Amino acid sequence: MTEGTTARNFDEIRDLLDRQRKSILAMSEEIIANGAMGTDGTNFPDMSDQATAEQDQSLNIRMRGREQKLLIKIEEALERITAGTYGICESCEEEIAYERLKARPVTTLCIDCKTEQEAQEAMSPE
Repeated sequence: MTEGTTARNFDEIRDLLDRQRKSILAMSEEIIANGAMGTDGTNFPDMSDQATAEQDQSLNIRMRGREQKLLIKIEEALERITAGTYGICESCEEEIAYERLKARPVTTLCIDCKTEQEAQEAMSPE
């Protein structure tokens, strides 16, 4: 490890990841406890109220999906910290800058490799 990536820094990032994980899990528990997914069988007399409720439910489902993906990335990052492979770019195997890790602790690519990946994605037709 170089000067920018010390065990102390990874402890700080581990704490950040733990807080993010706890926050996502707490929100999930709250949604389940409050029935906020719209599964309470409410009938709306006004069609626009029903449409709004369905739109809210759809948004909640999409958000849950994104949070689930983030939760998986958080778990993987925590595993990499434990394994001693955290902070190493998956592509070029160089160290990822600490500032990048702190800003995006689930990242697996250094900024150069991520920029290259995004450029290739922008050029490839879908």
